[in-house]
Amino acid sequence: MEYAFSQSVGALSSSAVREILKLTQGTPVLSLAGGLPAEEFFPLEEMKAAFDRALSQGPKSLQYGLTDGYLPLREWVASRMKQKNMNVGVENMLLTTGSQQAVDLLCRVYLDEGDVVLVENPTYLAALQLFQFRGIRAIPVEGDDEGMDMEDLARKIAQYRPKMAYVIPTFANPTGKVWSLERRLGLLRQCRDNNILILEDDPYGEIQFDGEAPYPTIFSLDQHPEGSAVVYTSTFSKTVAPALRIGWAIGDAQVIQTMVRAKQAVDLHSSSIDQIALHQLLSRFDLDAHISKIRAAYQERMEWMHQLLASKNWSGITWNKPRGGMFLWVKLPEHIHSEKLLAQAVREGVAFVPGIPFYAAEPQVNTMRLNYTLLNREDTKLAIDRLDSAIAAYTAVVTQ
Repeated sequence: MEYAFSQSVGALSSSAVREILKLTQGTPVLSLAGGLPAEEFFPLEEMKAAFDRALSQGPKSLQYGLTDGYLPLREWVASRMKQKNMNVGVENMLLTTGSQQAVDLLCRVYLDEGDVVLVENPTYLAALQLFQFRGIRAIPVEGDDEGMDMEDLARKIAQYRPKMAYVIPTFANPTGKVWSLERRLGLLRQCRDNNILILEDDPYGEIQFDGEAPYPTIFSLDQHPEGSAVVYTSTFSKTVAPALRIGWAIGDAQVIQTMVRAKQAVDLHSSSIDQIALHQLLSRFDLDAHISKIRAAYQERMEWMHQLLASKNWSGITWNKPRGGMFLWVKLPEHIHSEKLLAQAVREGVAFVPGIPFYAAEPQVNTMRLNYTLLNREDTKLAIDRLDSAIAAYTAVVTQ
């Protein structure tokens, strides 16, 4: 049999993170690569009880469900969104198989092959992978620690006439940056003036380390829900458990219901039993207290990794100190190519994600992303020691 795949398969690349995670499965390689939550904080016993209660509802708990998602869970999410000044009803919401599906569905219904989406540079690599697969042109906008540069944004809008902007304004992946209020409002103003839809991806917003500092979503800053220039998506993967694969999208009802029709064609609906069980969990579980515990633990792990990196006294190596999220973004000396360094690092027993696949254009090859949430204190120290050895060995070779 000679398989005749579609032309789009030629643009389908493997996820760098998924490939690196394969290297660490069943091996002594310590992973600083994936955006994996710490497993010891998963509410395992509470989740078991929640599934028991879900199944106790009888056979209907295993039946087909609504494409939009389990209604009581949508009502719960809508109530929580109102606490963040996002006043939406269930008709403005779609439950998805992780927030990644929300990105995919919006691209399916809003962008055609050859359309332009503006992105940060660097940005989430799986979004770039999706844009490439669907033949969508991802055009990077220059930026700094405050967010996109508004002058460059105006230039790119005039030059490329984009239909969408994709942004992660709060604890961005991979950089960990937080957009200023001025930049959030500036993006909203320019996109609304030019009829450009904003896709605001917010998987990490709950994981903040600087108290209750206000980081308003762009969606909350716009008129909403009807007529909003923003579609907002988030997930329970970072706050409850990633295996549930439950995320959500909110926006104008016309946009959301169009995404619902697309989802009907894709998978009918996301897992009903998982949605019912999650609702059972959230109905009796103090999610805010759970998130507070995660925040404290992740902040401690971030500070520990920061301290370990600083102790190495590396020449020419810099990194951010994030105010939340899950990642440190590291810039290496120009003579270090991070993909080549990764090969040496794996031999030393540690893995990270090279920065290259996070760039829509002109990648900085001397960058890498480190995750600080997964490993405990002892393993983090061992991982950084191994990374130190890898950098030393790599540098000794390339500087001979």
